[in-house]
Amino acid sequence: MYEFKEETGSFFELARQYLNLLLNGDNYAAVQMIMEAVKNNIDVKDIYLHVFEPSQHEIGRLWQKNQISIAQEHFCTAVTQNIMSQLYPHIYKSEKNGYKMITTCVSGELHEIGARMVSDFFEMEGWDTYYLGANMSTKSIIETIIELKPDLILISATINSHVGAVADLIKQIRSLNVKNLKIIVGGRLFNISPSLWEKVGADCYASNALESIFVAKKLLNIKSVNKEEF
Repeated sequence: MYEFKEETGSFFELARQYLNLLLNGDNYAAVQMIMEAVKNNIDVKDIYLHVFEPSQHEIGRLWQKNQISIAQEHFCTAVTQNIMSQLYPHIYKSEKNGYKMITTCVSGELHEIGARMVSDFFEMEGWDTYYLGANMSTKSIIETIIELKPDLILISATINSHVGAVADLIKQIRSLNVKNLKIIVGGRLFNISPSLWEKVGADCYASNALESIFVAKKLLNIKSVNKEEF
């Protein structure tokens, strides 16, 4: 029995079927099942939170226990990313709120799907999002911040050895003195050590995509739809 029941709630059966299809290599059926769910008015946010996210956690657990191969883990992740791309018409349709954010992984960090989910959540909330992806050099991230002047940057990391890279990136971001820029960190690295965000110099930590929205609103004191109203 899979260990993600509490994460999935009423979506447990959908998540179980989805994960089974992935592990059996049936990517076509997995895509069709999710698209049918969305067609039947299941919210994309619920798909992300209660199907994709717990499935990825379970896939990671199975890989760590050597119950699936690294090839299977990569396959499952690739299928989910492909479906996320197909869901974009349902994501990029919200009214813009005037806020801008960058989502990125530090150099050497290859696990990017969580960061991508967060970026999509912000897009659904009306933010202008700039998803930089995995294994981004500090230089490129800094250049992008200087160019875009975002309100928020979210940094994702999953591996203990990347703590130093996150801290160094945040230190360099702070040196830019971008007005009102807030920094949130997330990913498995911070989920297993919830107080680590303070040590790396972030403004806060979020455990998943939904929580990151609430944290961002609190940090930026967002109480209305349009930024210009504040």
